[in-house]
Amino acid sequence: MKKTILALSLALAALVARADEGMWTLYNLPQAVYEQMKGYGFALPYDRLYQSDNAIKNAVVNFSGYCSGVVVSPDGLVFTNHHCGFEAIRSHSTVEHDYMLNGFYAKTYADELPNKGMFVRFMVDQRDITPMLEARGIGKMNREEQARLLDEVENELLKEVHAKDANLELEVKPFYEGNKYYATTYREFRDLRLVFTIPKSMGKFGGETDNWMWPRQTCDFSVFRIYADPKTNGPADYSKDNVPYHPQYWAPVSMEGYREGDFAMTVGYPGSTERYLSSYGIREMRDADNAPRAQIRGVKQDVMIRHMRASEAVRIKYDSKYAQSSNYWKNSLGMNKCIDSVGIIRQKADFEDRIAEYQKWTGYLKGQLDLGLLSRLYARRFDASRQLTAWMETFRRTAEFNDRALRIAGKPAPVNPKAAKSRQYYVFEDNGSEWDADLDRDVMATLIDNYRQYVPADRLPAFYQTIQSRFGGDTHKYVSWLYANSVLMKSGTRIYLHSKQLQRDPGYEYGRELMALRDAFRKDYLQGADTIARQEQYLCDAKIRMEQDLPHYSDANFTMRLSYGQVGGYLLGGHQSGYYTDAQSIVSKMEAGDRGTIDYQVEPVMKQLLGQADFGPYADKGTGKMQLCFLTNNDITGGNSGSPMFDGKGRLIGLAFDGNWDSLSSDIWFDKRLARCIGVDIRYVLYMMDRWGHADRLLREINAR
Repeated sequence: MKKTILALSLALAALVARADEGMWTLYNLPQAVYEQMKGYGFALPYDRLYQSDNAIKNAVVNFSGYCSGVVVSPDGLVFTNHHCGFEAIRSHSTVEHDYMLNGFYAKTYADELPNKGMFVRFMVDQRDITPMLEARGIGKMNREEQARLLDEVENELLKEVHAKDANLELEVKPFYEGNKYYATTYREFRDLRLVFTIPKSMGKFGGETDNWMWPRQTCDFSVFRIYADPKTNGPADYSKDNVPYHPQYWAPVSMEGYREGDFAMTVGYPGSTERYLSSYGIREMRDADNAPRAQIRGVKQDVMIRHMRASEAVRIKYDSKYAQSSNYWKNSLGMNKCIDSVGIIRQKADFEDRIAEYQKWTGYLKGQLDLGLLSRLYARRFDASRQLTAWMETFRRTAEFNDRALRIAGKPAPVNPKAAKSRQYYVFEDNGSEWDADLDRDVMATLIDNYRQYVPADRLPAFYQTIQSRFGGDTHKYVSWLYANSVLMKSGTRIYLHSKQLQRDPGYEYGRELMALRDAFRKDYLQGADTIARQEQYLCDAKIRMEQDLPHYSDANFTMRLSYGQVGGYLLGGHQSGYYTDAQSIVSKMEAGDRGTIDYQVEPVMKQLLGQADFGPYADKGTGKMQLCFLTNNDITGGNSGSPMFDGKGRLIGLAFDGNWDSLSSDIWFDKRLARCIGVDIRYVLYMMDRWGHADRLLREINAR
């Protein structure tokens, strides 16, 4: 009896110690986790998370497949981050009407701007379908066979869903490294319009200088509206006749703020974590993924920023591309630093030793989990993994010419598939508004030169010999020649896919050589990949079995998750970080901007607005200060951007937009002592909407209290 009590006590103690860790699915949230949330200050009943009509999950959206957001009004207003709305804002910007630079406010419904290809998804339902898949033999299949089965089952379930409601969508995803599978049903709205954004100087205040850092003062938000069919209030493609959507539930917005130690919760769509990944997988991530990615993106970004600073038109075209690239550049640098400073590989290896002992003691997964085999397979594919990363970062989505060359070499579907083979053609549409030829050529040539360090000379594509023999080693001349002599850059021209002319085209040959190289690397990389995946699955299974007295969450996979914790700071450089920033701190940085720090430069009106002595109802009632950003120990990752941050009563107090520098290793190892979620205070958001944007109609609609 004493041993049982002791074991239970240890289990509960462990749960308490890691209570702020975890990205939990809502439909099956463990009762122990809910009880811990209540202990932290969560005051709502269990069913207010997922089951009830006014459940919090009903206000949270997947924002366009890469971010999160929250509905905050009865007329379908959605808050997300400024950087989540970045591409929409950029796409509507011109030199004459630069919404990136100057911001935007739609004063009427008619002024709200539609956005092609953007959407929001509401999660309707989620369920475990593992028994169904196990009955159909998924556990005995390789990855290719599993993929086919999952597609088959997903289509079957989708038909069932569509029979009930044609506006629903469904997807099946693996959880717990493939030990579980859940089917999630969504309702997708495809008419999403831009309503409000502040200037980039505030929406991205601090730029790369402050990215992933604390303290922060960024006012990282934008406002969109969901439009619906006027007859059904359901999803519809864009139409001028659509009307604002009336949601089932929307999140109340709070003006009360927060104190240190208060309960805080994020609900959103975290993209990807690998908390169950082996030490061998982490070593591959550090040295074969992150290191080349950081180096190559750093080189690319140096070229981009030089061109962007020379031309406003170029800057508008590339603002979003640069931001996306630099975010993961800094992420890779920071993650590698944390892996080494925290000693994550060693800690993982120590845990794997415990797993091996547990396996020896219990016989669990005997003859299946083989850590020695896992180590050898990772070592065998290391070079291929590094070379594949370098190829992807150098040639994929780095230059318009590369994109076109790879697409045409990949045999795209013809425009006229029913025509005779000799007459089948492809056309590149004119997308000149999205890229700049001078920048494109410069980036492409620079990256081709940089790529030499990653591949042995005898495995470089043949065009490297052409650069040397025909152009005297001048890659920029080679790239200019490709531009001038390839049909690929002639937008609107019919490219006959089976013609001898195309076979001789230098751009087509360039693309074929790149594809052949990628395929060779991929072939090497995929050898043993099925076994690696299976061993990682076994390792996850063994961990959960060994810790069966504790609840376990699955790695993030861009399905809705809940994380919880408390408002509070951490030790930063041996000193308490503080848990919020205030208006005075941003004014100090703005003064540094006046002295030349580009990332802190803002319009004079912003300094005036935030340098005031009286902030009215937006000032915190406890501190008397205008609080800008704040810290919690909520567990987040990429994809959580725009996630609502709720207090214990389920009221919106902020939007998550970043983690701190010490959280960059959280995708693989959550350090509750140091990892923090950074959010923008909702009162800061409302203040800017009010005092800068004069968005009275929106403020009345939101009705913050």
